[in-house]
Amino acid sequence: MSRRLPPAKVLAFAACCLTGALAASQAAAFETAAREAILVDAATGAVLFEKDADVSMPPASMSKIMTIYMVFESLKDGRLSLDDKLTVSEKAWRMGGSKMFVEVGDEVRVEDLLRGVIVQSGNDACIVLAEALGGSEEGFAQAMTERAREIGLTGSSFANATGWPHPEQRMTARDLATLALRTIENFPDYYGYYAETSFVWSDIKQGNRNPLLYKSIGADGLKTGHTEEAGYGLTGSAVQDGRRLILVINGLSSIKARAEESHRLLAWGFREFDNYALLGAGETVEEADVWQGELETVPLVLAEDLVVTLPRKSRSNMKVKVRYDGPVPSPIAEGQEIAALVVSAPEIADVVVPLLAGQAVERQGPVGRLFSGLRHMILGGS
Repeated sequence: MSRRLPPAKVLAFAACCLTGALAASQAAAFETAAREAILVDAATGAVLFEKDADVSMPPASMSKIMTIYMVFESLKDGRLSLDDKLTVSEKAWRMGGSKMFVEVGDEVRVEDLLRGVIVQSGNDACIVLAEALGGSEEGFAQAMTERAREIGLTGSSFANATGWPHPEQRMTARDLATLALRTIENFPDYYGYYAETSFVWSDIKQGNRNPLLYKSIGADGLKTGHTEEAGYGLTGSAVQDGRRLILVINGLSSIKARAEESHRLLAWGFREFDNYALLGAGETVEEADVWQGELETVPLVLAEDLVVTLPRKSRSNMKVKVRYDGPVPSPIAEGQEIAALVVSAPEIADVVVPLLAGQAVERQGPVGRLFSGLRHMILGGS
């Protein structure tokens, strides 16, 4: 048996299920000069755009987001405090590339080291933190790789804490987006460091290299990167009207291209897509007929709240049916999957979402079952 939902609910559920397919169609009209790219809605996880997002790539200094993630975890669980002072080793002092300019033997507060990494992209500050937490940079890099696997970064491996070129220093754009989202969600007390535009250490003021922080797009993080092999890359995030997008681009040819492309892609995502809060967990979508149960119908409900992302222009072009083999035989357990929401739209395959029983339904006793059977034979009803 199948039943067609009222128009309002048709729109609601179509939005949820077709986000991926519609986004792919929408993205066909969008092109980027980035070698790898991904754009994700933070609330729903919908991928609005991707290009070689699962290709292994050198992340350059964007891998520092993982270094800082490890530090944030240590702060959150009490192994470190912002006021702890860490000693600068000769290895850290000698490290090349971008620097915070700490000196050998300095005792530097963890909070200052964090700013040195996040704002100034200091390789020296990374090594100070890595040696404190891992005993050595190599030991810390191994811990980074292990922790990355644990939090779902399946395409990431680390040979150092800085993003310095190395054959085993690899991430994917999708992993970087996942890491950015985890950072934002898990560490609200510390994430604000990523929005700082400048930091002064040793009387040297350095500006944050993230170009999005200087544009009116609601950006509040995260990190740029550049090596000859990687090209110019950026992992960024911005919020407009309470809606957050996460962006990763890599492989661009210049600082200018990175700034322009990151802004263009984010602006496109905010302009072309939107989020819709539609139905709550446990809200009844439809009533399914029950066979030989103590109740004649059982409510069909969603397991979780439904917030969806979809192209603005596509919201009204979808159809949805509730489908189940009915009447549903009793007994029925609460939470039992007994129906499906079938979403269809032009040029995409049907998408199916499970619907659950909103309450338990006990089976009728022998007499009740007898009368139900007779009624069904005579009237053809349930």
